[in-house]
Amino acid sequence: MDASRHDRALAALLGLAVGDALGMPTQELSRARAEQLLGAGPVLLEGPADNPVCPGLAAGSVTDDTAQALLLARLLVDGHGRVDPHDLADRLLGWETAMAARGSLDLLGPSTKAALLAVRGGADPATTGRAGTTNGAAMRVAPVGVATPPEPLAALVDAVVAAGQVTHDTGTAHAGAAAVAAVVAAGVDGAAFDAALPLAVRAAREAGLRGARPDDQDVAGRIEAALALVRSGARGGRPAADGGSALLDAVATRVGTTLATHESVPAAFAVAALAAGDPWRAAWFGARLGGDADTVAAMAGACVAACTGTAALPPDVVAQVVAVNGLDLGPLVEGLLALRAAR
Repeated sequence: MDASRHDRALAALLGLAVGDALGMPTQELSRARAEQLLGAGPVLLEGPADNPVCPGLAAGSVTDDTAQALLLARLLVDGHGRVDPHDLADRLLGWETAMAARGSLDLLGPSTKAALLAVRGGADPATTGRAGTTNGAAMRVAPVGVATPPEPLAALVDAVVAAGQVTHDTGTAHAGAAAVAAVVAAGVDGAAFDAALPLAVRAAREAGLRGARPDDQDVAGRIEAALALVRSGARGGRPAADGGSALLDAVATRVGTTLATHESVPAAFAVAALAAGDPWRAAWFGARLGGDADTVAAMAGACVAACTGTAALPPDVVAQVVAVNGLDLGPLVEGLLALRAAR
């Protein structure tokens, strides 16, 4: 197995988990409160008392973003590249039940929960995701990018659509997920983040034509606009001396940080571009946005880390996140790369 490819695939999953853990304390908080908590520099914090979903959660803990991504990875490996909708429903609903029993308030998102309950109730899985425009498909799609080469692009988009159809079978959700998967897929093959961006936009445009259209969001166009926003405000490829605070204000107000795909995915691309190839910094920028900060930071961390490898992630931070959450990613990475080699 190619050592470089394995390292970047592992980095994608670690970057997702590290970003998720960094953004955990600031999720659902205001931009101002998130800046107050993390503006001085990236650090893993426990869930603050004023956080509505994770008060007191241990520093380094991941959320549903990582849990669902790893669950999808296991389904892909167990299903030889295919995600059985009934298995997906059973495993995700089972995960939520276990989390609720432990007192967690960080549970399934609205699109995912409604679709999975419909599947359990006997609905055709080909119809249950037609209202899903939130970012559940994009936040858990990184394993699809690990398991699928970036070209032919149509095959990558097919894999993204298949993985998201049960819960998020809309052009908006598919577009956001395809953009993230495309960067991860290209990164695993050795591409730098900036070099992978045109593929991400192409993937978003093609995937945006799939599924239902309950809204009329141009996710690819919004990604391009978000990238233009931060590039116009950064000097020499880096944000100003304020640590990027003004640019993050602009991202929060002009791009958006809600769980809507058309906001959170472009926001993730904005902070990833702002980080100039540093996945830890990308996650820090995402975490400082507030709103759906854990998801934005997780997507940004996965995309940039896939394009840099594990050496770009702080070893002490990785060790803490792995230990706190009991992560064992090696076998999953090997299984996903075996699927990639067989495609």
